Order: sequence, then structure tokens, then C-alpha cells
Amino acid sequence: MEWRRFAHWTWHKQLAAIIASLLLLGFAAHAARASLDQIAPPAPPPAMPKGYEAEDHFPGALYFYVADDDAAPAPGVTGTTELPDQPVPAALDIDTPDDTITPARPFLMAGTPTDYARALQCLTTAIYYEGAREPTDGQEAIAQVILNRVRHPAFPRTVCGVVYQGSQNTVCQFSFACDGSLARTPERKYWDRAQKVAAAALAGFVFKPVGLATHYHTYAVRPAWAKTLVMTGVFGAHFFHRWKGWWGTAAAFDERYAGGEPVPGPHPRIGTPEVQVASVTSPAPPVPTALVPAPSASTTPSKSAMTKAVTASSSITAAYRDSGTPISPAADGSGLPQSQVLDKWKDSGKPLKPSLAGEE
Repeated sequence: MEWRRFAHWTWHKQLAAIIASLLLLGFAAHAARASLDQIAPPAPPPAMPKGYEAEDHFPGALYFYVADDDAAPAPGVTGTTELPDQPVPAALDIDTPDDTITPARPFLMAGTPTDYARALQCLTTAIYYEGAREPTDGQEAIAQVILNRVRHPAFPRTVCGVVYQGSQNTVCQFSFACDGSLARTPERKYWDRAQKVAAAALAGFVFKPVGLATHYHTYAVRPAWAKTLVMTGVFGAHFFHRWKGWWGTAAAFDERYAGGEPVPGPHPRIGTPEVQVASVTSPAPPVPTALVPAPSASTTPSKSAMTKAVTASSSITAAYRDSGTPISPAADGSGLPQSQVLDKWKDSGKPLKPSLAGEE
């Protein structure tokens, strides 16, 4: 009987030990999993949409990204203009897309040294403010567009005229000429780089891949004129375009460089006084001191002439007529002027007389 009780008690004890072991294993596994969860890095946040996926897309959404032709151009977008009212050869009057790229003819300056200096200034300014940090081919394409415009009858026939066209009525062909960008002082290393590109273009370098492009715009903006032109290529941060039909052929670029470059800078605004507006990148040169003539003996007044130039006493107020007249000398004949000290202050500063002995 006792043996059965002992066996029963032993069995219960073993069962309790097994249950306790299982519970301990469960707690240990849970703790280990919790520890691993704390050690493991958190899940990365969901990726934010970029580029096309970040934009609004719905029927008609494109109109929110289209620039009007008659509005001031956005940064990085050229303006456009109406084609000249001239007869077009019937054989070339076509409006079908033409994907061929025809390089422009070399541009050679034929003006005076002043024309060259001003053209270099204007072309450098345009390259800098339109694409200072772009790769070289992007800057060369911008320079080629400007020189292509100089040769096209739809635009002015000078480099500065093309760069600052429309600045007189705030509808600039290049946005930097109207939006205040010229107030920023150029960085020297980027300015020098843009100037090298401009000098090469004015010396006859042709960026052939862009062809006869006269317009460009950035990736961020789609101007209304883009759908009516032919794209010639993508360079740097811009898409480049030329006109369709005859106006985009080499035959249309027949204008000769006019010379007589205007002063670099935006044109005076219409309706404002004719005040010369200077670009921040073209400060006025200092006047040499040699140009200021030294006074000659013939122009220097003599002492006698200066002495004679005395104002008439009749034109001087009575209270000031004696101003500058010396005071009359003293009557004692010493030649010294009479003292102006009042009598009661004449002895001021003199030592007092010592008192006499025995005198009270």
C-alpha cells in the first residue's frame, strides 16, 4: 500500500516537472524571438514617387505644364517670334517633318573691335545664365542657337540684339534678361568657362549635332511652340528645336551680320526715361586720369585778379559789413590792438598784495 502511494506520488512529481520544463521552454522561445525582433533593423519606409510618378496625371493635366507663346519665357526656355512675312520658294514650301540635321555655317565676326568685345560679353552672359554648370556640349549648343538666330530673318542681326531681344517690354527671348538674374554676381571659374565657349563660337566653331536649332527648353517645361517645331537633339539640360519647312532649312539662314553691336545689357523699358541700363556683368570702365587735363597758367587766375574780385559793400547786410576789418590799434602808439577784456577782469590772475606787518 505504501509502495503504491510512493509510486503515485513519484509519477505526479515527474509529470509536474515535465509541465514546468515545457513552460520554461515556451517562455525562453518567446523571449528569444522578442530579442531577435529588437536586434533586427526596422523595415524601410515605402519609397516616395519620383519623376513622372510624382506628377498629377489626368485628362487635361498636360495643360498645366504648357507655357503660352505670348507669355514671358520660364527659366531655361527661349521665347519665340513670328516668322517674317516674306515669300517662300514654292518648291520648298513644305510642312512635313524632316529629321535630317544640317550643320550651320561657321560664324565669323566682321565688325569692329568694339563689336567683338560687346558680342563676346553678350554671348558669354547668355551661356553663363542659361547653363553655367552644364557640360560643354550643352553650352556649345546654347551658343549655336544664339548665332543661328543672328542669321535668321526672324531675329535681330547682332549678337547682343538677339540675347536681349524683348527686354524693353519684359517679354524677353531669354528669361535671365528680365527676371532679375543679372543681379547675381557671376562665379569667376564658371564665367571663364562660358567665355571660352563664346570665344570659340565667334571664331567659327560650329556645334554640328544641334543643326539649325533656334529654340530650346528644359525637361521641366513644355512650351506651346514645341509641338510646331522639329527637335534636333538633347544636350545638357535642354531639348533643341528648329522650325519646320523652308524656315528651318539652311537657305533661310541667309542674313548677314549687321555689326554695330548695342551696349550689353537689357534695353530701356518702353514708357520709361531713356536711361542707359547696364548689365551687372559689364561695369563701366574707369576714366583714365590722363584724360583729365591739368590746369594751365592761362586758366589759373592771378593774385591781382583774385584781389579785385571783392564783393561790393552795398550788397552786404549792414551787420556784417565790417566783418574782416582789423581792429584799430591802441592809442599808446604800441601798435598792438586794444584789450577786449572788461575793466573788472583786467587784474584777473595777478597775485594779491602781501599784507603789511602790524596792519590789521
